[in-house]
Amino acid sequence: MSNKRISLTRYLVEQQRVHGHIPSQLRLLLEVVARACKSISQAVNKGDLGGVLGAATTENVQGEMQKQLDIIANEVLIEANEWGGHLAAMASEEMEGIYVVPNRYPQGEYLLLFDPLDGSSNIDVNVSIGTIFSVLRMPEDDRGVDEGDFLQAGHRQVAAGYCVYGPQTTLVLTVGDGVAMFTLDREQGSFVLTKEDVQIPPDTKEFAINMSNMRHWDAPVKRYVDECLAGKEGPRGKDFNMRWVASMVADVHRILTRGGIFMYPWDKREPEKPGKLRLMYEANPMGWLVEQAGGAATNGKQRILDIQPGKLHERVSVILGSKNEVERVTSYHTGL
Repeated sequence: MSNKRISLTRYLVEQQRVHGHIPSQLRLLLEVVARACKSISQAVNKGDLGGVLGAATTENVQGEMQKQLDIIANEVLIEANEWGGHLAAMASEEMEGIYVVPNRYPQGEYLLLFDPLDGSSNIDVNVSIGTIFSVLRMPEDDRGVDEGDFLQAGHRQVAAGYCVYGPQTTLVLTVGDGVAMFTLDREQGSFVLTKEDVQIPPDTKEFAINMSNMRHWDAPVKRYVDECLAGKEGPRGKDFNMRWVASMVADVHRILTRGGIFMYPWDKREPEKPGKLRLMYEANPMGWLVEQAGGAATNGKQRILDIQPGKLHERVSVILGSKNEVERVTSYHTGL
């Protein structure tokens, strides 16, 4: 990459004008999402000084106790995006139903889905957290917006990304033409392109999984992890390191930066549920980013982006990252 600083706005304009990958309304929508992420970053960085840490007194639709920052981030994203004329509706991991753009504002042709603050358990201990987002196009000839419009397979996304709030605030984005990373320049107040054409190495020596759930895993996952733990003397013939941040944004960001495999599989604690993570707000956008960077993402049996969602808050098993490792774990599930 040249020494010339390229802002997010310039990058998106070139994606629209030069490469023809995105229309103008999608470009403007992504700029609004980025501005909302800057506001969330400021709230996260203030921490106790802003009085935003600690738990709220409410539960989200998942039955999880919300943090104050969960609620703040959700409100920031809604308020930033509802009036611009780019969206017909929004859906959030923190809300039971969809949020239709009020009639007093113009309605656009896109749908925005987001996990406003991923990794909430890490908020109070100052560990990296983030925002995940996904953009879909409204179905053609639709006479009104409803929940069914959001139930599109992940391969129909037109943009996806996340913003990780860590030592740096980094925005990671795909519009279907590879993955780019932007770092927030706080003095200038803008996101600046710092990495283009991000690629995940096909092989790795790092895996990320919550080992405390080992006794609940299905046999294929246990087989894979046991092989990794056996090291050089085992069937893999190499030593592995384990990493686990308990924040999907942070774990996926590490994988996009240097490779690895992330697993949040189905387990026997709640056997009736296909997984823990949310298909629409987490697995689809992260799965597309990983695929755009040369990796793979499956639920153990099929490509995540091919799963047809049946409900807004559908859960899914997630295995993503370095392609060869994901294919190995998937083969253990399918027997192929």
